[in-house]
Amino acid sequence: MKKNQIDIVTMGCSKNLVDSELIMKQFEVNGYYCTHDSECPEGEIAVINTCGFIEAAKEESINTILEFVNRKKNGQLNRLYVMGCLSERYKDELEKELPEVDKFYGKFNYKQLLSDLGKAEIPSCDGLRHLTTPRHYAYVKIAEGCDRHCAYCAIPLITGKHHSRPIENILGEVRELVAQGVKEFQIIEQELTYYGVDIDGKHHIAELISRMADIEGVQWIRLHYAYPNQFPLELLDVIAEKPNVCKYLDIAFQHISDHMLKRMHRHVTKSETMNLIEKIRCRVPGIHLRTTLMVGFPGETDDDFEELKEFISRVRFERMGAFAYSEEDGTYSATHYKDDVSNEVKQQRLDELLAIQQEISRQLEAKKVGKIFKVVIDRKEGDYYVGRTEYCSPEVDPEVLIPVGKKVLCVGNFYSVRITESDEFDLFGEVVSYDD
Repeated sequence: MKKNQIDIVTMGCSKNLVDSELIMKQFEVNGYYCTHDSECPEGEIAVINTCGFIEAAKEESINTILEFVNRKKNGQLNRLYVMGCLSERYKDELEKELPEVDKFYGKFNYKQLLSDLGKAEIPSCDGLRHLTTPRHYAYVKIAEGCDRHCAYCAIPLITGKHHSRPIENILGEVRELVAQGVKEFQIIEQELTYYGVDIDGKHHIAELISRMADIEGVQWIRLHYAYPNQFPLELLDVIAEKPNVCKYLDIAFQHISDHMLKRMHRHVTKSETMNLIEKIRCRVPGIHLRTTLMVGFPGETDDDFEELKEFISRVRFERMGAFAYSEEDGTYSATHYKDDVSNEVKQQRLDELLAIQQEISRQLEAKKVGKIFKVVIDRKEGDYYVGRTEYCSPEVDPEVLIPVGKKVLCVGNFYSVRITESDEFDLFGEVVSYDD
């Protein structure tokens, strides 16, 4: 057990990761040494940043807490703290069930941990982070909370109403990260396209991204978690016109049948969805769309599912994720609908949907063979350098594998790469010029 070492574990999404990076910086300026997601935690203090989005994520968070509880019982850990979404929502219950945890913090009061450790928050480091990502890219959280209240979603119950950060605050963070060597920015929030509406009733996401793109040193900007209802079309002009805004958009559609969309409280119709997709692809040629879809929502019929399959076969999303519905405490669907689709049917539908998308992905990626793309190198792994094009977000999208050769490639640098082979998930390529 190492004195003055804090092991931090982050569960769930990249928004949680940003919170972990903020608290790590404060710990370090107060004299602690921090590790993140260490395979061999050895610190005297552990902080678990939990996820409470869906049942599987909650179980994973609980199991991780229990692992560290056992470490504490075995004398391998002095103090254990828990923060994040799960403890924001279930703090009272967790305190009763897990008395071994020294203290639970929520989603927004986690900096109280500093004073509980006898330390102080350092104002000069407010907003600064210890990056846990490779130093060439970072996540930037531009808002917190959500006003949408989809029937199945617990996020508004955890995070509260949508709250946008001031534009100048965000741009200042980006400039600071550029000064640290960051070149690529993943822009995140629960509902990115709603940015600014809570401030003055107007969408300001296009203005924010345009001004961010004008900052010297920003080479790539990628947009995550848009919402189809009231989509600000002016954002498409920014994506099309700014060369450093990636031709990529992560926009969750969840379903396509009007029956399901209405029951889900998505406030959008099938016709509106199809029109939006057509506008996006027309105004930003070559854009790669990532979406998320749900199967097994209460009341989903065989006809609804067939309509969903026809939708992805027709639209041919470049990137797609899917998950089966799980009932979440306090949501509209949990209190008003019966979870009437069996787990067996949910899994069958999920497998079928993913199989269709796998073939679509294989075909779309094969079309890239012979073409040249700008690629950033993320890491060296075995006999390959592993990188991404602008159409690929870290962790979730296909990667480009480049055989290690005589010339050394630098992590974080950009190269022009000709694609030589492809499969459903990855591309293989060779460097044709050195851009950095």
